[in-house]
Amino acid sequence: MSDQNFSILILAAGKATRFKSEHSKMLHRLAGRFLGEHILQTAQAANPDCLYMVIGHEKEELRKTFARPGLVFIEQNEQLGTGHAVMMAREELEKCPSDTVLVLVGDAPLLRPETLVHLVEIHRKARAAATILTTRLEYPTGYGRIVRDRDRVRAIVEEKVATPDQKRIREINSGIICFSRTHLLKHLSELTADNAQKEFLLTDLVEIFNRHRLKVTAFPVADSREVLGANDRVEMAQIERHLRLHKAVALMRQGVTVVDPQATYIDPDVEVGQDTVIEPGASLLGRTRLGRDCHIQQGCVITDSSLADRVILRPFCVISNSEVGAGAALGPFARLRENAVIEENARIGNFVEVKKSRVGRGSKAQHLTYLGDATLGQKVNIGAGTITCNYDGVKKYPTVIEDGVFIGSGNMLVAPVRVGQGSYTAAGSTISEDVPPDSLAIARSRQVNKEGWVKERKRQEE
Repeated sequence: MSDQNFSILILAAGKATRFKSEHSKMLHRLAGRFLGEHILQTAQAANPDCLYMVIGHEKEELRKTFARPGLVFIEQNEQLGTGHAVMMAREELEKCPSDTVLVLVGDAPLLRPETLVHLVEIHRKARAAATILTTRLEYPTGYGRIVRDRDRVRAIVEEKVATPDQKRIREINSGIICFSRTHLLKHLSELTADNAQKEFLLTDLVEIFNRHRLKVTAFPVADSREVLGANDRVEMAQIERHLRLHKAVALMRQGVTVVDPQATYIDPDVEVGQDTVIEPGASLLGRTRLGRDCHIQQGCVITDSSLADRVILRPFCVISNSEVGAGAALGPFARLRENAVIEENARIGNFVEVKKSRVGRGSKAQHLTYLGDATLGQKVNIGAGTITCNYDGVKKYPTVIEDGVFIGSGNMLVAPVRVGQGSYTAAGSTISEDVPPDSLAIARSRQVNKEGWVKERKRQEE
């Protein structure tokens, strides 16, 4: 995005104190992504020369979750404040060729890469030692106030030590600051923990720079929501609502009908084709892809799956890591588990579960059925209450049902087993041997009626 030289340092070492959580705040999920993933994607999109993340609490999990090419992790084993975090990054910052350092907080998921690039531009034009990204709030309680002298920032005053006059200031600190690398590294060692928080605070550099007669400016962002931090679970929920509404609005402007955006959950990476209708209560999660003219009815949950054009999902279908072909219809109450493939114009009905199976074109399993590790050809009909018995307690085995087969109701297909093309199996059968093509397989006991048996039993019990 930018051809300017700058580095980005993301502060992500702290504990989720206000979240009341044992886990790092960066590992809490927001709108389908980890919270830390939002700021990382923003930072990468701004195209910095160097990208760093300071980690501490749950550092190994953060490394595993966020590792990617170009990202360097810096450890802050003792969390002694934001200034201390930057101190831990000194060695890496000295190696980066860029002359500008952009310090980001890890919990600002609405921040846009365009804003970061603009902040760097404003900073350089002002020839400042530091430029603070700020915004104006109607109710700024709880935030550090920006104390100005015209176009210069003289101090950032935290709420707990602010005077009554300072508390009336509406311009607040976002926690995002652009620094001249030279001035940052030169004066970083002047930070002390002699403050109300008893920590090394990066914001104290504002007063230090002013003492050295270095210029500190501010860049107010117009949309205050962009710099809102997810400081606790309440704020996280508010941000999530905004993100999901933004996604729904974007899809609607592209020709998708979202009947009730407030009651629909669509993750940021989801793609949906024109003329698709999404009813209330639906959740489209992960990297799901929907084609054109689909109809997703109430209560459906689709995760990391691909649906082609004209697919109908009736209420309360659950689909994960699966593929559905054009014109297929599922549900209500159907479930597709990992690696299920439903081909064109197939039908998966109510209370049918499909796992690691392929259902061929035009085939049907309409009622109360489990298909596991199975391959169905074209135009197969699966009777109600059928189960592919794929697991013997140790290993999984495949079931193959060839084109045009009719499986009777209540069948148990004991894998490994193959039912040949065009065959029928009788209702109530337990099929444990291969069925040749064009055959009828009957595998059930002969019925025996013992007349008068009930009366005799009752007489014996008297």
